[in-house]
Amino acid sequence: MLTYLIQAIGLGFAAAAQPGPLQTYLISRTLSSGWRRALPAVLAPLISDGPIITLVLLVLSRIPEWLERFLYLAGGVFVLYLAFGAFSAWRRFNDTDAAPEASAAQSLLGAVMVNLLNPNPYMFCALVAGPILLRAWRESTGNAVVFVAGFYGVFISVMAAMVITFGTAARLGPKVNRALLGVSAAALACFGLYQLWLGAIGGRLG
Repeated sequence: MLTYLIQAIGLGFAAAAQPGPLQTYLISRTLSSGWRRALPAVLAPLISDGPIITLVLLVLSRIPEWLERFLYLAGGVFVLYLAFGAFSAWRRFNDTDAAPEASAAQSLLGAVMVNLLNPNPYMFCALVAGPILLRAWRESTGNAVVFVAGFYGVFISVMAAMVITFGTAARLGPKVNRALLGVSAAALACFGLYQLWLGAIGGRLG
């Protein structure tokens, strides 16, 4: 059981710390709406990953090429839509008015959509977490529960710390806030274009 807990902690930290569309979306939402409204969005994997894990395990831990290609294309379009929203917030930003805010529920819904349309969780589950979870489940239910709880506990905690950190940085001043918001919009656009490119060429992760 300890072995699975150690693996869960390491994988959870690596998954949260690795730059990706979900992390970039959280930063963008934090800068535009504040960390308190963005913080509930870190719970998105608890909602979206259930169907992802089920799908991956049903296809024997391997995503069909056509589905992966579709996810790249759909995810790229959605992330570009988020980039446009962040860019619009950057253009409207001024030193006196508050940045446009989204509710906590809207932030959570957006994060769920990003995760569902992002191929990374599917590939991560199929190639890394899925096989470990299957082995743990075969050994005992307790091992599987420890692995899942440890992974998501660390994953969500690291993303929450990231949201609070960027929320604090945004308080350094409106110019810093606007600059960071612009950077997050550019990063979202890059992720969106990259996913569209991978979808167009039928690229595969790993």
